[in-house]
Amino acid sequence: MQRKRKPSRQALVLFTALLADQSAWRHGYDLSRETGLASGTLYPLLARLQAGGLLEAEWQVSAEPGRPSRHAYRLTAEGRSIAREATQAQPMMILKGALA
Repeated sequence: MQRKRKPSRQALVLFTALLADQSAWRHGYDLSRETGLASGTLYPLLARLQAGGLLEAEWQVSAEPGRPSRHAYRLTAEGRSIAREATQAQPMMILKGALA
């Protein structure tokens, strides 16, 4: 049985960013700049959400020659549902986190 717990402030901030354009693939670097989450926080969080079936990920080849491929992420249908529920339940926590 999976334990259900409230998402962290960092997860709520990430959910908010991913919900802004739900169908778009987002790169980690862009998410880091938008959310203010450090890479040491962001990438493990992305990996946990992907392992939990809330995110899908794919490698995208760069349109610019010589640039490496990058991982891109977007919410799954279940992830969108959980993200909407979590961000609606705790909007002040997100705001406080964004101001910190």
